[in-house]
Amino acid sequence: MVRRIDVTGTGGVRLAAWEFADPPKGCAEGERAPGVLLLHGLMGRAAHWASTARWLAGRYRAVGLDQRGHGRSDKSAEGPYTRDAYITDAEAAIEQLGLAPVTLIGHAMGALTAWQLAAKRPDLVRALVICDMRASALGTASQREWEDWFKSWPVPFATLSDVRKWFGEDDPWVERPNPARGEFFAEVMAERADGWRPVFSRRQMLRTRATWVFDAHWEELAQVRCPTLVLRGLDGELGRAEAQEMVRVLPRGQYAEVADAGHLVHYDRPEGWRAAVEPFLEQFAEGPQTDREPVPM
Repeated sequence: MVRRIDVTGTGGVRLAAWEFADPPKGCAEGERAPGVLLLHGLMGRAAHWASTARWLAGRYRAVGLDQRGHGRSDKSAEGPYTRDAYITDAEAAIEQLGLAPVTLIGHAMGALTAWQLAAKRPDLVRALVICDMRASALGTASQREWEDWFKSWPVPFATLSDVRKWFGEDDPWVERPNPARGEFFAEVMAERADGWRPVFSRRQMLRTRATWVFDAHWEELAQVRCPTLVLRGLDGELGRAEAQEMVRVLPRGQYAEVADAGHLVHYDRPEGWRAAVEPFLEQFAEGPQTDREPVPM
């Protein structure tokens, strides 16, 4: 089963939330499964979490959110694409879907949104998984590199095979062939009259990224009170030393890494990802929640 649920975000923005599996069976009347909200990274979409949502569905109600500017959610030219907008959108999704107290699982930008929300609204968040997101400022050079990278994309692509080949092999940012990366980007392309183009605006992605790359986020990390797993791929963007410092700063931090994985840990190494995340979730697994019912849709 794949079910879309519309959520109203900040400023009335329409957000698409997705359930990729039936909720767990066996809950007594008035009970509900513990909630999990999956937050993708920059340029991603909720569908990238499909395999994770399906294995979580044995115990949790797992929902992926297309964040503003991404996937099937609204992509207003005016935005806003601020940190506060992304955080408040996730907060609205949790409350409108009746997911609290929720486990937040975020990748890259989604991980930053997750820990900033956990710091802001600890009453909503039960646990947190941070995947391959740095707490340090990345700076002007990093943003300039991204601008140049976006300009290098040979859009429109004639076919999806061309998309897969360029992002999996020909992209100068690819050190060695990575078919999973090609598939990842194929999922965020749509066919237009002249060929295949990204479903998002690269200009909006740069605007979104500019709201976090120039600042460090250690202070908010230190305010997260719930159990938190900091997870990285050995070849990802988050180095081991910084990841372990993040664990030290977190009041209840834990650390895990996945071998042979890059930045897209959950997507290109799903078995290693599950092996790292599942034991963390098992530590505080509980039965169904009874504090409130999900909002009817």
